[in-house]
Amino acid sequence: MIERIDTKPRMSRIVKHNGTIYLCGQVCKDAEQGIKEQTETMLEKVDELLIQAGSDRKHILSATIYIQDMKYFAAMNEVWDAWVPEGYAPARACVEASMARDALLVEISVVAAEI
Repeated sequence: MIERIDTKPRMSRIVKHNGTIYLCGQVCKDAEQGIKEQTETMLEKVDELLIQAGSDRKHILSATIYIQDMKYFAAMNEVWDAWVPEGYAPARACVEASMARDALLVEISVVAAEI
């Protein structure tokens, strides 16, 4: 069975299937902030969605991070490394990509297991 949560015409914020949770791409709460602040608030949104879906950051299976410019890579990783619980690092990819809006510096897509 597939469960779609908070579905809009273009996408669902959360899709659950066979104990796996898929989150739509998440961006920051305030695009006027720098890379660290954008990363922090983006990850806060991931936490909120994971809780809503019945999971948490210890159950993330994979994450794909899209970054506007690799010059932000080290600063983004500082926030990421502090956020990921020790011993629970997911499979991860990070790619440089054009964003939907110029002010966005980072976006993440997450797949997690249900608790």
